[in-house]
Formats: sequence, structure tokens, C-alpha cells
Amino acid sequence: MEFTNFFNPHSVAIVGSMSSGKLGAILAGQILEGGYQGILSAVNPKSEGVLGIPGYPSTSAIPAVPDLALIVSPASTVASVLDECGRSGIHSALIITSGFSEVGNHEGEEEIKEVAHKHGIRFIGPNCAGIANARFSFFPTLELRTSAGGIGFITQSGALGGVVLGRAQQRGLGISKFISYGNGSDLSQVDFLNYLADDEDTKVIALYIESVANGRAFMNALAECSRRKPVLVIKAGRTTAGTRATASHTGSMAGSDAVYDAAIRSSGAIRVRTVDGLLDICEGFTQISHLDGKKIIIVTNSGGPGVLTADHAEDIGLSVAEPGTDLQAQLRTFLPGHCSLKNPIDLTVEGTEENYRNTLKSALKFYDAAVAINVGTPYLDNLSLARGVVDGARSSGKPILACFAPEQLMTESINYMQQAGIACYPNGEQAVSVLAEIARYEGYRTRRFEKKIIQSTAVSRTLPGNGKMLEPEAMTWLKENGIPVPDFLVAANEKEAELACEKIGYPTVMKVVSPDILHKSDVGGVIVGIRDEESARQAFKAIQKSATGKDFRGVVIYPMVKDAQEILLGLSTDPQFGPVVAFGLGGIYTEIWRDIVLRVAPVEPEEALEMIHEIRAINLLKGARGKLPFDLENLAKTLSTFSHLPFIYPQICEVDLNPVFLRPEGLVVGDVRVITR
Repeated sequence: MEFTNFFNPHSVAIVGSMSSGKLGAILAGQILEGGYQGILSAVNPKSEGVLGIPGYPSTSAIPAVPDLALIVSPASTVASVLDECGRSGIHSALIITSGFSEVGNHEGEEEIKEVAHKHGIRFIGPNCAGIANARFSFFPTLELRTSAGGIGFITQSGALGGVVLGRAQQRGLGISKFISYGNGSDLSQVDFLNYLADDEDTKVIALYIESVANGRAFMNALAECSRRKPVLVIKAGRTTAGTRATASHTGSMAGSDAVYDAAIRSSGAIRVRTVDGLLDICEGFTQISHLDGKKIIIVTNSGGPGVLTADHAEDIGLSVAEPGTDLQAQLRTFLPGHCSLKNPIDLTVEGTEENYRNTLKSALKFYDAAVAINVGTPYLDNLSLARGVVDGARSSGKPILACFAPEQLMTESINYMQQAGIACYPNGEQAVSVLAEIARYEGYRTRRFEKKIIQSTAVSRTLPGNGKMLEPEAMTWLKENGIPVPDFLVAANEKEAELACEKIGYPTVMKVVSPDILHKSDVGGVIVGIRDEESARQAFKAIQKSATGKDFRGVVIYPMVKDAQEILLGLSTDPQFGPVVAFGLGGIYTEIWRDIVLRVAPVEPEEALEMIHEIRAINLLKGARGKLPFDLENLAKTLSTFSHLPFIYPQICEVDLNPVFLRPEGLVVGDVRVITR
């Protein structure tokens, strides 16, 4: 898709009323005030011009074919305007007009899509707040004009776009491209991500979304873009209101927002929660070209803020190691004896320009980045301290973020550092939060394992029994597909149950087999610890009684599994992203702790192993208090194999393997539930 006509047009037709107060006149003024040097034309039935812009009755009446049509005419006219544009040779349109699917007018939106498609017109909108290219001085938008910079901003909400642009302007942050796409009927987030990935003016991309139409295409674009430059995402709708109620553990925990979170994370993008958090990280990426690791040094003139910064840095995964003997020896050659040489390095209120300069220069030979904190007073020469920080950054070539507070005393110092390319934050905690996200992104780019976003499979199979599998059939199916299961036997009566327990080997587990019983343990349909013939007969009777009034098909018998940790593997289907795979603690812990990690399926073993290490209980699986570690490599391979099943068997809607018994060597499935479409 070629975007030159949208962001670098030589000529633009504004279609709509040019009367005072109308959107056409407002946008014409915005474009002219922004400094656009191209040719502007006004189009409306009255041939009314404005601000020196000539007016024409139609786009076909304009002497030369415009590169872009900017449409602000009433919703009822947009289809005919597009038809006229197509017949005039215009192939790019920005439709700001509202009144379509956002208010239930789906037919009107379909009509403009059909007309545009007929003429080969690509369009942004409708119901959007416009676009902007600050470097080209082109601002066809209802929102604020901002200075040029390295942040590309894509937003589904025009109003949210205005908020972000306003905060960016207050903070002195420049925008490379602003794109409000509204309903996204034609060009969408996917197209804009692909465009900004190649845009030389854009260093970091900020994206606000409420929903996506094609989750897999979105993930592909997000992953490809993230390999080339950082992408930050604000996703609205984080509450549980949209969570789907399902019959499986996995489905109930894989709510819409949780799946979006997994998709964003596995695509290498960074999810943020607030506008200020978004701009904090954007500013960091525009100023920091590289970050080689997570080892940071904090240099401060005040103990309290430095310690709070160090605490937060460790909480979010940064390394705040104390200086080694070599660095301490260097620091002692120029710092007074009352300075603390730990991390933070506390220069105290007597810290000088030279102290900051030399400390940062020396420390950054051993650390990957620094946070420089100055808590000032009216009598300190804060500008000289800022000079020390800037000199330290220049001489080291390493990233430095600064916190000079309180801000009302630091205007001159902050401006000086920002002009020198140092990002400044109100407190040290915000600064280290930015470093942590940059480090995480650099780690993603270093790993670069390929995420396979499968859309469909050419070869598919049908589930046994047309998907209506009881547990024994489901266990056989799992085994045939490479998922480890224990030995098992099925019994239809007491005698068969007794013989089966003996053959399996005591102690055993006996479970009811019935298509009418979903949660077996809830009705007494699971008995464990069966140790002899008599207890086998009694267990069968008890289970048969628990199934009174149900379609009782007998029992399935397994050996007891010892010395194992119960985990869960799950599959569910998301409306936008399709198959989703889950991993977490199983058994009774599943719903108590809800310690579960999601990914959009499928995952390869490397990504599966990463999932496993993300649960909060990972130390339990790695071998706590002298216990043997569990077989995580085998688990990762099984999780990967499991995640591919929905692409082999498209009938799958949800699958729960809970519990799965994970052991120091190997694993086996303890229970399976399959729900088909």
C-alpha cells in the first residue's frame, strides 16, 4: 500500500461546506495555518471557497486531479462523493464524516466500501479525526498540531488522540505521523503498522486500540513491526465484563483482554496502561538508541529518592548491583569521604557538577545505563549539575535518564538536558520503569524466535466420534497425537473393574464414564487410592450410584501417580485471535491461584518454555527446598505439540488437560475434556 498521497500530497480537495464554523472551513484553516505548501481546492454544491482557496462544484471540475480527497460532507452524501472522486481519477480519500457503523448505520458504511472498491479508492475512516505529517507541514486533522519528532501515533479513537497529542505538546515531544482511523472500514491498524515500520521519520510507534477485526493479521503486522522498531499499545476494555462464561477452566480464564495481552506480548510489543506511561516510554525510545543489558547505576544527591528508585528497579527486574572494587577505587580518587559508594551512589547535597560528571563517566564503564537524580533547592546551582549529567552521558556513550525535582525549580535544567538528548522524568521510579521496558524490548529483538501465526491448515482431520468423545476415547486420541497419557483400562461392571485394577497394578484411580457428567469429582465420580479387590468392587458400586439417572457407560481405571506436580494445559477459541493455548498450575490450584499464562496458538518449544517460566510459581517447578526439578524441557515440547491440535482438528473449540502430572522425568495427562464447535 502506497501512502504518499495521504501524507505527502501535492494537491488536496476538501469536500464539504466552507461556511463559517463548518468542518470544511475549520480544516481548511488548520491546513493553511500548519504551513502546507501544496494546492488546495474546496468542493461543494455552491462552489464556495474559503481563505483564498478556490471553490468548485465537483472534484471533476478541478483543473488537475488532486492526490487526496478530504471528505467532511454529510453522511448521506459520502457514497456519491466517493463515486465522483473515482470518476475524477482520485484514488485516496480521508473520510472524517461520522454517522456510520458507530451509530448503527452499517448499510451506509457498506455502501461507501462498495463504491470505493469499484473505483480502486483506498480510504481512512469514516468517523475519524484526520491525520498529520508534521515534517511535511500537513495537518488535515481536527486535533492539535504538534512539532515534528520521532513518535508515530495510530489511534482508533479521535478523542483519545487529542488527549495524547495535547500531553505530547505539553511535554515537548514531537510526532512523526498522526493517524486517527475511526471505524477502519478500509485501511486499518495492520496497514498503518506496515507503513510506519518503513517510515524513516518514526523511531517508536504508539498504538491505541479498542478492538481488531482480524486478530491473526494484526499479530503478524505487530510482530513484523516490532522486529524493526518498538511498538507501544494501549488496549481499552481491560475489565472482566467481556469475559466469556464457558464449560472449561481455560475458557473461563482466557477472557478477551487476557488474550489481547498475550497477543501483544508474544508479538514483541509493549502494553501500557496510561497515556502518561505511553509517553514516558516513547520519550525514552526516542532518546536511547541502544541498551545492552539490565545493569543500572543510580547517582543521586539525596538518599531517600535514590533508595526508592533502587527498590522499584529491582522489583521490575533490573539489576542494581553494588559497584565492584575497581569502580569503588576509582570513585574514591575524586569523591569526598562522606559519599556513599553503594548503589545508589549518594553524592549528598554537597554533590557538584564535577561529581556528577566523573561519577557517571566512571560508573558507566561497568554498567549498562544510569539514572541521575537531583533533588534541588533554590540555593543550589541546578543548571551546573545538569551540565555534569550531560557531560557524563556524552563521554560514556551510554544511556542516562534524569530526574531533577521539584520541577518548578528545574525548568532551565530540564530544558538543557532535553536539548542534549536526555529524557527527564518527575521521579526515579518512572525513569527505571522506562529502562526496564527498553531492556525487555532489546531482549525480544535479541531472541528473535519466529512466531508462527497460522491462519488455517491445508490438511485437517476429523475428531474421533465426530468430536463427541468420552474420556477413554479422548485419552486414546491424545496418545495418537503425541501427548503422553498413562496406561488405562475400561470396565463395565464390578468383575471387570476388579480385574482391570489388578492388571493396572494397585494402587489405582477409578473414574466415571458418562456423557452426562462433565465435572466428575463434583458428583463423587472419582475415587483414588484403591488398594485391593474389595475396595475396587466398592469403588465401582459407589461410582455407579453417583451416576444414578445418568447415561452410565462404566469406569476408566488408571495407576496412581506419585511425586508429581499438577499442572494445566488448555486450549480455547477467541473470536478475534482464534486458538489460544494456556499453561498454569492444575488441580485444585487452577481456580484458587489463577496462575496461568496465555499465548495465541501455536507455540514452538522455545516460546512454550518462555510461557512456563512466566508463571508466578516457577520456582516450585524448578525444584524448591532441595527437591528435584521437574521436567520442563519435556513439558515445553508437549505444550508445543498440544498447541498445534486446533490446526489439525478444526472442530476443536476447547480442550482442558487438568490435571497433567508433571514429574522430574516426563509427564502424563490425568484428565481430559474436549468441547467441539
